[in-house]
Amino acid sequence: MAASLTAFAAAASADTLFGAMEKAYVTNPTLNAARAGQRATDELVPQALSGWRPTVGVGGEVEALISTQRAVVPEADELVDAVINDEAVSGNLAIELTQPLFNGFRTVEGTKAAEARVDAGRQSLLETEQQVLFNVVQAYMDVYAFRQIVVLRKQDVAALEEQVRASNERFAVGEITRTDVAQSEARLAESKSALVDSQTNLARAVAKYIQTVGNEPGKLVYPKVVNLPKSMQMALDAAGEINPRLLAQAFVEVAANSDIGVARSGLLPSAGLLAGGQVSDPDFTEDQNENASAVFGASFSIPLYEAGLVYSQVREAKQRASQSRIQVIEIARDVRRAVVESWNAYVGLGEIIKNTRTQVSAAQLALTGVQQEYAAGTRTTLDVLDAQRELVFSQVLQVTAEKNRVVAGYQLLAAIGHLTAPRVGLKVPEYNPEENYQRVRNKWIGTSVETVE
Repeated sequence: MAASLTAFAAAASADTLFGAMEKAYVTNPTLNAARAGQRATDELVPQALSGWRPTVGVGGEVEALISTQRAVVPEADELVDAVINDEAVSGNLAIELTQPLFNGFRTVEGTKAAEARVDAGRQSLLETEQQVLFNVVQAYMDVYAFRQIVVLRKQDVAALEEQVRASNERFAVGEITRTDVAQSEARLAESKSALVDSQTNLARAVAKYIQTVGNEPGKLVYPKVVNLPKSMQMALDAAGEINPRLLAQAFVEVAANSDIGVARSGLLPSAGLLAGGQVSDPDFTEDQNENASAVFGASFSIPLYEAGLVYSQVREAKQRASQSRIQVIEIARDVRRAVVESWNAYVGLGEIIKNTRTQVSAAQLALTGVQQEYAAGTRTTLDVLDAQRELVFSQVLQVTAEKNRVVAGYQLLAAIGHLTAPRVGLKVPEYNPEENYQRVRNKWIGTSVETVE
């Protein structure tokens, strides 16, 4: 009972893969920076909508004029020189309001383009979320696997140290030659080098884990892959519908098509209303001199020839739209490739794990038999060393295959578009980019923002 309680306590305090992903979902700086970037992208829509709104401006000026002149003036029946100083202060204040009515559909098309770019940004944010969560999976499984490999390498070193000790004893009584001892020592040195290499890989994996998750890994447990599709065709169908990278490029294509209309608006007429008022006073010292005026009117302009600039901009926009359309096809093919590769890797690694388990069991049995035959004098030292090497090789191969299968499973989820917090089932408050978008879409005034912390 005591052993069972100890094991239960250890499992309860272990770091799970979901726990690591949940922490990264909330605190990972790469993901939070992408969320902040999406909030900046949200501002494209109110900027485009500003084309419908009036603009109001106030301007004014104050001028002081001081002049001095010499003149001859009569005084007491005499003409004398005199200095005459003249001072005047004037000013005016004007207010102007303009209201666009039509600008060649620039605002309409610009708003469509901005909304499409916001949608594309949301899909890119999902792609970043998937990449961060997948990085967590990779880091988690690397630490888990290299910890096991380090243990296997240490066991190998201990076994070979025992083999060297036994070889020296048998050499001392003349049962084997110095060559046998040298073979044991060489294999021990090789095993120690492999141990150092594994420890280095483990340290690198721990550093990556801390970078991605934000804390040192505790006791890790082997995870399961959740919500995998039942067939590769189902995976391909789902990826074609929800893969965020593919959807992001589709929205980029929509924005590029709207950009054509934005460029073409330079060839169309524009019209608007204007209103204004002005108050001026040429001399503040005289109350009677104040003047006031008001103006109301409409304006329009029709471009006739813009030196070929707008025509070139329209052609450029069409080429950009064509490029975006082709890139949708390119990304769709790349997504399909990623799904097929991940699916086959996951299925293939399942078979490899079965084979490595058989290989480990057989290698363990073979090592035991060779050691018994070595003790009976029918096997050489090199036979024992080779059997030991084969066992460790198969054990490392099994650990690596088990790690790679989990990674391949989550890579398949990412290729489909399912490696997101709600689809995986993470117990965290889901980040909703729609909230900030609705806050700023119709905001007419104000500079205050809610930033991502």
